[in-house]
Amino acid sequence: MGEGQGFQLGTVGALSLSVISSVSIVICNKALMSTLGFTFATTLTSWHLLVTFCSLHVALWMKFFEHKPFDSRAVMGFGVLNGISIGLLNLSLGFNSVGFYQMTKLAIIPCTVLLETLFFSKQFSRKVRFALTILLLGVGIATVTDLQLNLMGSILSLFAIITTCVAQIMTNTIQKKFKVSSTQLLYQSSPYQALILFVVGPFLDALLTNQNVFAFKYTPQVLVFIVLSCLISVSVNFSTFLVIGKTSPVTYQVLGHLKTCLVLAFGYVLLHDPFSWRNILGILIAVVGMVLYSYFCTRDAQPKPVETSTQFSQNNESEMDPLISVENGMNVSNEGSPQKPPVWNSDKDLHA
Repeated sequence: MGEGQGFQLGTVGALSLSVISSVSIVICNKALMSTLGFTFATTLTSWHLLVTFCSLHVALWMKFFEHKPFDSRAVMGFGVLNGISIGLLNLSLGFNSVGFYQMTKLAIIPCTVLLETLFFSKQFSRKVRFALTILLLGVGIATVTDLQLNLMGSILSLFAIITTCVAQIMTNTIQKKFKVSSTQLLYQSSPYQALILFVVGPFLDALLTNQNVFAFKYTPQVLVFIVLSCLISVSVNFSTFLVIGKTSPVTYQVLGHLKTCLVLAFGYVLLHDPFSWRNILGILIAVVGMVLYSYFCTRDAQPKPVETSTQFSQNNESEMDPLISVENGMNVSNEGSPQKPPVWNSDKDLHA
């Protein structure tokens, strides 16, 4: 198997793992929050990251991967920024309506494209931008219901967008700059993410839910779902770093909207959640946008016929072997669970 084929199979595997694990944890968290009443999302996320770090530490001890230390300041800054972005997204969900929160998530893609264009000189073709527009339009139709604005919620959403974009871009650039794998980066950064969320989580959850996470009644059923959620989160966190490292932050966001559509469809088919023609139309448009995005990115990553023809002619002129080998690398690009503050409804976690 060639290196290009191995890369493509690895990318497909990373994307599949991300979709399956993310949809699974949404289902688990819906049962935990909506059915069992455990609405402490930020604290739960800190437990996710702590379990992820412990699991990776065991994997390191068993020599499944090699520890590769690098710039400690970069690791600490990256971990803290990731923790802050998760907390801000949860706050944004708490202080805004469902529709405005979905608009916040939609804004992450154009913001990421803008940042990568300005600071990394990355070029996105007109066709790729067109596909992203179709995707965002479809997700907007399917998920955005109301746009109630308030000053505090708008400020929190703005900071959530910026920190999330920067954190995801850093995930990609750090792996390439320091030549570390997604596992190595996650292992070193997860303690910082877990620590900042573990400290602020109980206060943040108390602000949004008017409940104390330490006073909650932990029944055996609640504990089972918490443990299950933490175990699934290991796969979610690992696949997130893996996808961004193998593709790009933009592709990861596109994948995130695919997960949203799958969760909506799952809720309709298995949980009999309310569904309208608007949801169906939006999902269909979003799927078209995702297919177009994948097609255009794959085509843009292939060598141009003109370049190949030129190389072939040059080889003939120098009487070299005309059979040339073109190595084609493709670089085209937390699940913070929603919570239940005094003003939101229990079904928000299906749409987050």
